[in-house]
Formats: sequence, structure tokens, C-alpha cells
Amino acid sequence: MQSAPVRISTHALAQKKRPDKPAARPRSSASLPPRQRWARPRNLLMFMRQLQVLISSGTTVTSALASLERQTADPRWKEATAGIRDQVEEGVALSAALARYPELFDRVTCSLVEAGETTGKLPEMLARIVALTQKDLQTRNGVVGALLYPAILFTVVVVVLCVTLTVVVPRFGKLFESLSVPVPPTTQITLAASDLLRSYWWVCLLVLVGTGFSLFAWLKTPSGVRALHTLAIKMPVIGGLTKSFATARIVRLLGTLVQSHLPLLDVLGLVRGACGNLHYAALIDKAEDAVGRGDPVSSAFDDPELIDPSVYEAFRSGEESGRIAPALVTVADFLDDENDVIIRSLTKVLEPLILIVLGAMVGVLAVSMFLPLFDLTAMAGERN
Repeated sequence: MQSAPVRISTHALAQKKRPDKPAARPRSSASLPPRQRWARPRNLLMFMRQLQVLISSGTTVTSALASLERQTADPRWKEATAGIRDQVEEGVALSAALARYPELFDRVTCSLVEAGETTGKLPEMLARIVALTQKDLQTRNGVVGALLYPAILFTVVVVVLCVTLTVVVPRFGKLFESLSVPVPPTTQITLAASDLLRSYWWVCLLVLVGTGFSLFAWLKTPSGVRALHTLAIKMPVIGGLTKSFATARIVRLLGTLVQSHLPLLDVLGLVRGACGNLHYAALIDKAEDAVGRGDPVSSAFDDPELIDPSVYEAFRSGEESGRIAPALVTVADFLDDENDVIIRSLTKVLEPLILIVLGAMVGVLAVSMFLPLFDLTAMAGERN
């Protein structure tokens, strides 16, 4: 009696040949250097876009990951891509492999990939991830671009003020002393500020640095975080823009995740983790409680302090018509367009405002220094 032939799968041979690797240790995004944290959305967008194109063209997941590994220049992303490819080759789901690198792939990304694997629509889900990441990147770049020029102008104002007080004003002070000219109060204040800055510059620097570090440490505490988040939505002009941005992000995430056929409670949990503001996270908690009681989820968004009434009405109408996902995505597009217009308008207002402030400061300093000379000239004219 012949024994049945023993068959060894190629997967088993691969596992024997491959040395055992320790599982990737999850890390938070805070473990990345600041430069890499800043570049993460851009790298994620490139990664997901190339992966979506390759898989849509019929390339297998492992081959697509191998191609991405060869193309990636960033060492951290290259290492992560290699680790993800190894795990997928070992039979781990792509979503689970991505979840082992939480500093690079957030929960929303992993959940959409998992939904794509479950429904067999992975390319479509990757396309949604690309759209979400691209929109977040466009929003961030728009805000940074709008604030860059005012920040440069503010830096110029501070530098000009310091140079004037430490270099120019002392020379005028010596001139006034040599001429024994009576100086007006504005000139006395300017000269006193100049003496203080020149004599105790190190004290001023220590106070600024100490205040900055203390403020930074306080903002890391729960009370500091809550105060910052409250200030962000209560400030004039800035508060309205912050609420509009937060609402647009929440609504877009809700629409995209609901459209991906994820369970509603899971969707709300993912959105709460991506809120970025404690008050909006509490709003999502109310939505979860409403779902648990069997109430419409839109009832939790009836909060004029955080959500614009028009957004709530669109949410409620979409829920009643059974087309909540398209309604939310449409509202998010409208809010993003409106936010872009507001940012451009604020930039146009801030630039001349800062220039006016700079001109006024320089004008006040100039008048303070030259006014005694004008008085001296007038006194000399009266004597003649």
C-alpha cells in the first residue's frame, strides 16, 4: 500500500525560508519627528494614489506594494511599505497590516481599506481615501498659505522695532543729552524702552522663553486643551472659520464612511477620533447616544452653537429621504468652497492691516525722535 504523496505549499516553504520577524510595534504620530509628521498627509496621499492606480489596473496587492517600495524615497515610508508587503505575503489582510503603523495610517484609512476588502471594492475605497486626504491637504495648505505672508510681515515688524530701539534710538538719546534739549513724554517713553531693552535684553528673552514654555506645557494639560478648543470656536471671525472647517470635515467623513456601508456606530467612533476639538467630540458622543436610543442621528446635530442650522436641515432631509451620504458630501463641498473664499478674503484684509500697523509704529518712533529736534530748531529761530 503506497502512502499518499506529501504536498508542501509554497506559502509554507516561504514561511520556513523567511526568518521570524517581530511584529511591528504600533506607535503614535507623536513618535515621528516634526518634519515627518508635517509631511505625513502628503506621503499618505502619494502612497494611496499610487496603490489605487496599480490595483485598479489589475496589479496584485503584493506586487503593487513591491512597486511602491522601490519608488518610495522616504526611509520611514520605505521601511513601512516593506513591512506591510511582508505581512500581506504571509496572509495578513492589507487593512490589518496598515493598522500596525498607526503613525502613518489613521483609523479612518484602515477602516475604509477593510471595508474595501470585505465588499470586494478595494480600488473604490482607495479612491475615497485619496479624495479625503487630498481635501485635508488642500485645506491645510490653504490655511498655511493664507497665514504665511502675514506671519512674515509680523516678523518684519518685530525685527524693525528691535533694531530701531537698540541701534537708532540710543544715538538720538546721546544727541539730546549733548544739546540739553527738553524731550516730550513720547520721546521719554521711547528712550526708556530703548534703555530697558539694551540693558536687560537677557531678562526679556528669559521672560519670553519662559512664558512660551509654560504656555506650551499648560496647553498639554486637559484644562489647557479645553481652554484652547473653547477659544478656537469663540474668537471673533476666527471662531466662525474654525467651526466651519470642523463642520466640513465631520460632514465629509460621515458622508464618505456611511457611503462605504460601515456600521453607523463604527462611523461615529471614527469621526469622533478625527474631530480634533473636544466640543465636536462631545457632539459625536451625543449622536452615539441618540443612535443607541433609536433616535435619528441628525437630532444630535441640532446645536446652533457648533453646527450651522442649514447643515442640520440638510442632514435631516438626507436622513428622511434615505440619501444621507450624498447630501452630506454635497454640504461638505459647499462648506469647503465657502471656507476657501473666506480665507482669501481674510488674507486680503490682513496684509494691508499689518502694513498699516508697521507704518504707524515706524511713524510714531520717527515723530518721537525728531520732535525734540523740531523744538530745538524753533528755539534757535526765536533767539535769532
